[in-house]
Parts: sequence; C-alpha cells; structure tokens
Amino acid sequence: MECGPVLPDSLVLEIFLRLPHDAVLRAGLTCRQWLAVSRDEFLWRELFYSYYRIPRLVPRHPAAVSWYREFKRLFDCIPCVEVQTLREHTDQVLHLAFSHRGHRFSSCSKDCTVKLWDTERPDGNISLVHSSSMRQFNWGYTQFSQFNADDSLLLVSGVYLGPHHSSSGEIAVISLENYTLLSRVRNKPYDVFGCWLNETHLISGNLHWIGNMTSCSVLWLNKAFQDIESENVNVVKRLFKIQNINASTIRTVMVAHCRRHDNPDLLLDYEAQSQARRQKGQQQHHHQPLLFDLATSGSEDEEEQEEEEECQRGARSHGLPSPRLPQPTMSGLEHVIHSRKNVGQKELEIETQVAQLMGRAYTKPPDPSLTEPSESGEEDKTYLLFTTGSLTYSPHQIGIKRIRPEQMTTSGPVLGEERSSDEFFDSLDHVIDIHGHIIGMGLSPDHRYLYVNSRAWPAGCVISDPMSPPPIAEEIDLHVIDLKSLREERRSLRAHRAFTPNDECFFIFLDVSRDFVASGAEDKHGYIWDRHYNICLARLAHDDVVNSVAFSPADQELLLSASDDSTIKVWRSPRMIRLAQASARPPRPRSLLPSWLSRSKNSCINGKP
Repeated sequence: MECGPVLPDSLVLEIFLRLPHDAVLRAGLTCRQWLAVSRDEFLWRELFYSYYRIPRLVPRHPAAVSWYREFKRLFDCIPCVEVQTLREHTDQVLHLAFSHRGHRFSSCSKDCTVKLWDTERPDGNISLVHSSSMRQFNWGYTQFSQFNADDSLLLVSGVYLGPHHSSSGEIAVISLENYTLLSRVRNKPYDVFGCWLNETHLISGNLHWIGNMTSCSVLWLNKAFQDIESENVNVVKRLFKIQNINASTIRTVMVAHCRRHDNPDLLLDYEAQSQARRQKGQQQHHHQPLLFDLATSGSEDEEEQEEEEECQRGARSHGLPSPRLPQPTMSGLEHVIHSRKNVGQKELEIETQVAQLMGRAYTKPPDPSLTEPSESGEEDKTYLLFTTGSLTYSPHQIGIKRIRPEQMTTSGPVLGEERSSDEFFDSLDHVIDIHGHIIGMGLSPDHRYLYVNSRAWPAGCVISDPMSPPPIAEEIDLHVIDLKSLREERRSLRAHRAFTPNDECFFIFLDVSRDFVASGAEDKHGYIWDRHYNICLARLAHDDVVNSVAFSPADQELLLSASDDSTIKVWRSPRMIRLAQASARPPRPRSLLPSWLSRSKNSCINGKP
C-alpha cells in the first residue's frame, strides 16, 4: 500500500513549535517522521526556554547531553510527589539530617526527642529505628543534629532549661552503634548549634559579657568522647575568642572543607551574562552579584499563596495568637534586655565606642593566607563559617575564619598560652555583609558554594539603636556565595516568604544537592530550585511552617521536609515512583520459542520473508 504525500520536516517543526511539550510527545507517536522531528534539538531548546521561563542568556547545563533530556530531567527528576508522611513526633519538627551514606536520617523536635530513621527497607518505606528523649537532661527541646564523617556518631544540639528561663544550650554525642550517650558539652548561646570538625572532634560556643552591649564569643574544640588516652591528652581546646559589639553574638557555626575544586559539582556560568552586560554598555568597574526572580509561576499557585498570606496578615492584625510555640528569650540577649532598664542610651553609645577602640588595640590581625594565593598554588582550606553582626543584635554578616591543620586537634596548649597578652581577641579573616536578617545557611556537597536565606533591610536604612534593627522584608532572598573567591555571585528574590518580625525570627534550614537547592518557608511550603538555571521547580505543601528540608546524599530524587504540623513528609521524583512500580509488578513468564513463532507469523502476514 502506497503512502500519501507527507508534510516536509520544516513544516512539521513549525507546527510542533506552537504546541506544548506533552502534545509534541503524543504527536511523535504518529509516525516515524513525526517521531524524528519530535526529538529535534532546536525544537526542545525552544520548548525548554519557553516552558521554564529561563532567560536566553543562561546557557545549557554543561553536563547536559541534549535539550530533550535536560527538559526531561527538570520535569521528571524533581522530588515533588509525596509518598509517605511520618507522624511519630508529637510536636513541631525543627530539623532533619541525613547520614553521609544516606542509609539513615535523624530528626529533632519540640517534643524533646531525637529520632533515627531507616531509608533502606526492601519495600521502599521509611521506618523508625530509634528514639531518644533528652528531657532527663533538663532540655527544653532538640533543635539540630549532624552525623560525623563516618556515620558512627550523632551530634545533637538542644536548648537547656536553666534558671529564670535562660537560653543556654547543650550538645550531646550519641554512639550509633549502641545508642549510648558518650558526652555532653555546654553550648551558649543555644543557636550556635555546634558542628563536627572531623570524625572525632566537634565545635561548640560560649558567651561572656564584658559590658552592657559588649561580649566575646569563645569557640571551643571538643573531643567527642573520652577514652583511655584522655588521661594524658586534652579533650577540649580553645579555637578562637572573638569580640562582639552592639549586642551581637556568633551563631550558626559550620565547617567548610574547601578542596581544590578540580571537579566541582557546579560551575556557575556568569561569563555569558557579564559579556551581555558589557555589550549593552554597562561599566564593570566592580563585581556585582546577578539578581534573579524565583517567584513561582502559575496563576493557581499564586492565588493560593496570596490567600494564605492574606489570612496570616489578618490574623496578625486582629491580634490572634501565632500557632508557633513561644521560643526562649532571644538567644544571648537576657543580659542586654535587663541592663537597658538601668543604663541610658548615651552610656551605651560610649560603651560601644570604647569596645571598638579596645578591639582595634587588642585583636590579632586577620590571616592574609585566606585571600592571597599560596606559593605552591591552590591548596585545601578549612573554614569556620558563622553568622554575626556589628550594627545590631540580629545576624546580618557571615564571618569566615580559617582553621589551620595544627588547630584540628585538642592536643597542645589548652587555653591559648601561645598568644601574647597584648592580642587576646582573634580577628575575623573575612566578613560578608548580607544587609538583612540571616535565617538559614547551607553548603553545596563539594563545599564550594554557601547558600544563605535572608530577609532584607530597606535600602539605605540607618541603624541608630542596636536593639531596634530595621524592619525586615517578608520576601526571603537566597544568596549564593563562592567560597573560592569569597564573594557573592547570585541573589534570588521573592521565591518564598516569612512573616515573623525581627525579635521573633527563627532559623529555616535549607539544603543543597548536586543539582538542586531546597528550603522551607513560613507560608506552609517547601521549595525546590535548580542550582544552574535558578528557577523554582516545585512547591511542597504542609499544614504549617516548614522548618527544614534534606536531600538524600545518595539520591537527590529523595527529599524530606519537616514542619510545625508535627510531620515529616517524604518526597520522591515521578521517575523513581515509576521505576518502583515497575519493579513491584510480577514479571510475566516468557518463552523464547512462542515469542519467535509469533514474530515469524506476523512477518508472514505482512508479506515479509
């Protein structure tokens, strides 16, 4: 039978360019010609940019092999389908952390427990394997946890209920072999959180008030447990002692092991955008981060979000109580709040000036090796990252301090006897001012990029009273800082929101995988973005504030989200769900002989030999 006249490929391509991607895929099933055209690279390039609304100046991901497969990756490999809801916690779930192998994860909650979960069950479901209550140690709640490098120990950070509702914290180390408690370390203020430096040593904080608005933060290196050798070896050692002014304190410490970056997870390609700006005649006298708008697309999603925000604004305007449980007194500020009742504004200003003079006179100079290239070329560096401030108590700066190899053990001088008495403060090696209240930080898997959630201050604002910081925006900015160049490279705007004021602002934990970055928000959703294209890919619904998200390091198509609704939700990609369903179906018995006979019979019917 002869075939009728066919449309030329160019005309079929023009028709396909006017169809949505799903219609193109269905049309490709019609015949061989249409199938070939439906896989055309130019076609999928156009569909990719138009569907995801990506600026044309942004190039394709360097690891992508085709536009069709890149479209499919963003459409099919996002962990956006809820497959399980874990309800074992009885109060707000505050933090999630995966083991480095991805076989376990831990969760912390206002119910004062830390729970361990198994992700490798044969049926694909996640199950609870252990739960430890910390109330016996006078904790108010658990707030943060982290596995050490070989997944043998778990660091758990919580709020310790001291006298008069003071907001001190404590860190506990739990063995994952038999779930025994190995050590406890005081941690002040509580939102230092603490972190692992290596497999056997962790970092904690302490705070000492020098005046009404001036203090010093001491960061300690602690051995995770005492063994037989501990009788002759120190188990604690002071790392740094840093001066704070204007009621600010060091919080949210984390360690970045910055390798040589020969094979980074992601290379943010700014050259194309910079070249385009130069072609437009813009001067490039100084570095400026690129700005992106990550607002979600789709009218239904936007209307739903506006309705939720309107309800929350209405609740606040009518004085309705917030569903979130009250926090302890703002971390580290009990001393300041008490002293301001008896000290005037003029005295506080004089104290700040004296503290600045003292800091300049008694602070060691910064480490020049942080920003200057080494003689032997690029080398591995370990940075201590933390939030701090200089203008107000709200954390608005990222401090960076290099940790040298000889500082990574508790052996040697305990209290820094090697320091001269004239230089008893350590300086910050580098400071990045975010110009807003920092509410979250997360490192990329290769520790090349630091992602920061912040709520911006008004442009050009002036802070006259450290205890009255500027109002903060409801929109959360997502900053991207390159730890190789120590500068901000990207800033993404208006993607997710938070509504609490400065003095009630709480931490929202974000997480970064090889290709994606995810964060919670106060608008009852988690969000996922693509790191290369800077586009919002999914919104993950909860019934209350989403406090934490976590990608599995073994499979970025598995994501967890934790919420004030006391649940942990498990999200998987559409692709993984299809694969799981296919493997669950019983295989149909096949015989080679009937199959061959059937094909031969069909060939004879169609007139083929």
